[in-house]
Amino acid sequence: GPTPENMEALGDKIRSKELAQRAEVPVVPNSAPCERIDTAAEEFVATWGFPLLVKAAAGGGGRGMRLVCGLEELAPALESAGREALAAFGDGRVFLERYVPRPRHVEIQVLADRFGNTVHLLERDCSIQRRYQKIIEETPSPTLTPELRRRMGEAAVAVARSAGYVNAGTVEFLLDSDNSQFYFLEMNTRLQVEHPVTEQVLGLDLVEWQVRIASGEELTFGQD
Repeated sequence: GPTPENMEALGDKIRSKELAQRAEVPVVPNSAPCERIDTAAEEFVATWGFPLLVKAAAGGGGRGMRLVCGLEELAPALESAGREALAAFGDGRVFLERYVPRPRHVEIQVLADRFGNTVHLLERDCSIQRRYQKIIEETPSPTLTPELRRRMGEAAVAVARSAGYVNAGTVEFLLDSDNSQFYFLEMNTRLQVEHPVTEQVLGLDLVEWQVRIASGEELTFGQD
């Protein structure tokens, strides 16, 4: 898998968003970490309003996440999300994020070797979810045009390269259904359980490539 430095930099949602922004990849607007309604939270609400999401900085799978539709809900949501995040991940930091209604959830598989070669292996659409847990993954996405697929793939590669990423990983995006604008969400610094969807379409063994990259081999194929 990736290096400990890769996992530390990209496993934190706030730090990974900063890396994405440096790579000129659009991100969903978010606040600094806030345990209560402080200056950072007040400024975010004044700029973006409601609804919004409270999210765990070190979280995943919907843990430590709350949808907030009004000011009276914000303080209890911050407290309960922080408590859940601390119990689940050992890190109680939470932040606010703009809520995107009716998004598509599209993730891009990437592979990177130690010689500076980074490629994306197309997308997996995982928009069908229950309680923030993915139920169905499919590729190609029924939503992406060839141009949008190209731009999202290039953005995923840019995020991986910005962190000097090595081995297999998945860059997740939210796609706004209303205007086809996509936003970096997070990067999973591992091989995900959904990887056979990509393997069946492309005829590549991603586990084999993880081993080959870790053994010092170079990718034998490029993006084209």
